[in-house]
Amino acid sequence: MQLPDWLSEQIVLGPIRLPFSILELVLELALPLLGVTLFVWFISFLLRRLVRSTELNDDTKVRVIRWIRLVARLLWTVALIGLVSRILGAELARWTATIFRILNQPFFSSGNTNISVVTLILVVPVFYLAGWLGRLSRTMVEHGILKRVNLDPARQFSILSIVRFTVMTLVVIIGLSIIGINLSSLAVIFGVLGIGLGFGLQDVVGNMFSGIVIIFSRPIKEGDRVLIGDIEGTVQHIKLIHTIVNTVTEETIIIPNGEITGNRVHNCSYDSPSIIVCNLVQVSYGIDLDRVGRVLVAAAMNNPYRLDGKEPTYQVWSFDDSGITVRLCTWIRDARERIPAFAWTNLEIWRAFRETGVEIPFPQMDLHVKGGTMPAPEAPVQGAPATDTGEPQS
Repeated sequence: MQLPDWLSEQIVLGPIRLPFSILELVLELALPLLGVTLFVWFISFLLRRLVRSTELNDDTKVRVIRWIRLVARLLWTVALIGLVSRILGAELARWTATIFRILNQPFFSSGNTNISVVTLILVVPVFYLAGWLGRLSRTMVEHGILKRVNLDPARQFSILSIVRFTVMTLVVIIGLSIIGINLSSLAVIFGVLGIGLGFGLQDVVGNMFSGIVIIFSRPIKEGDRVLIGDIEGTVQHIKLIHTIVNTVTEETIIIPNGEITGNRVHNCSYDSPSIIVCNLVQVSYGIDLDRVGRVLVAAAMNNPYRLDGKEPTYQVWSFDDSGITVRLCTWIRDARERIPAFAWTNLEIWRAFRETGVEIPFPQMDLHVKGGTMPAPEAPVQGAPATDTGEPQS
């Protein structure tokens, strides 16, 4: 079977003639690369299964699997470079120089700044390095300097955030200068773009400045138990644009920082993580309230979430239609345990009342009729119609 001529002819892309044909591209690059991909994936799959079946701890398994994937990608990249070098042959150096020259051709120039595809590619490692050094500097300050200084968690969070963003900003400025981007030219460009994008990005900019306000003023910090609108949860991360909150139902809510600075925020652990949990319950009017108080306080003393050194308090709250409402207030160690502590106390109150015979009244209403008798209904005349239909009778 004879193949068509166009399969064996060199590929021509406009004025560029590539040194290989479609058939060579398939046989010498596509098919070998597919085989290498399947082989690397199969070996990586077997090694990951082997690691998961070992008795190593979970953190070690995650690190080993991450290294296996990294090595697999590295081997695939080396194989791709080798196959491309093989198909290009002696033309490799010339084509590499041609591709680099095309990518390095500036498509925007302003003063001493020439921006090309190569410049944009080099921007990626600059920002990656800035993020990595920012996290590294935060970790070093947290485990080095701040361990020797007695500061509250809120101040530590502010200092660590300032250190991280300062290091990231310096690395970005230095990195952009090294790759040939003049920051003064960028300021003019961003100023022009800001006029057109200002209205479209005003929410983003507002959230960014709100994030700066949160970092410096510290109304909330990571680990706080907060109530924002109808969302209750624990603050996981405070970022420049938004804040991540993990709710009591283990849902992750991303809240723009503007909503935090512009609305009322209930921070249950602003100064201290301990709070008071109050449970309301009704008892009958005929019960001894002093005995009820002793039963409630004894039940609260067994609460596993209770803060040591703080005694529960018992209060007569209100006199209602069906009974007397009493309130039991218990200090707990952590505001994040408010819901389980509240539920535990309710259940313990029910158990204690059942054992001691304290009655929780049902809703009831007494109707009292004052003196006098109701007139008896008149008996209908015999033979008379029960109702008057308004029609003439014959």
